[in-house]
Amino acid sequence: MTQDLVVLLDDAGRPTGHAPRETVHDAHTPLHLAFSCYVLDDEHRVLMTRRALSKRTWPGVWTNSFCGHPRPGEAPEDAVRRRARDELGLELDELSLLLPRFRYRAEDASGIVENEVCPVWFARAASPISPSPLEVMDHAWVDVTDLGRAIASTPWAFSPWSVLQVSELADLITPLPARQAS
Repeated sequence: MTQDLVVLLDDAGRPTGHAPRETVHDAHTPLHLAFSCYVLDDEHRVLMTRRALSKRTWPGVWTNSFCGHPRPGEAPEDAVRRRARDELGLELDELSLLLPRFRYRAEDASGIVENEVCPVWFARAASPISPSPLEVMDHAWVDVTDLGRAIASTPWAFSPWSVLQVSELADLITPLPARQAS
């Protein structure tokens, strides 16, 4: 079995080495590389998952479809596909990078810090999902407008990274100019 290593980064986002994943998430988490993915279905709904209660950080909160860490030397697309299979039993199609430089730092109520450069991907589901109960306690396919409203009204129910990501993703969509009456 491959050891679960994460890529450590300097402040400019350049790789500086690696460390076992279980050793880097604590009160003094070093900056490291991660990713988030939002999966869409054929009805243009987004898959949101609720983190298992056994998760070390942010247990029981709703979050994006899935997250993970690329291993040293692993192509980002391969890491996203690997994690989709591991966490959700899901095959992906149409993988697109939307927020390549997303970065955040957040502290869980237990004092554990997330400190990540976390590119954000979108993908289309190419198979049914079968979530791992060690990762996901619940899931829902959600209309994107309803998701925006839910996060705006109850941000505490969502992971801090998904709250920030949804805000940045909404900024990517510019409204069309109003049509002039003729």
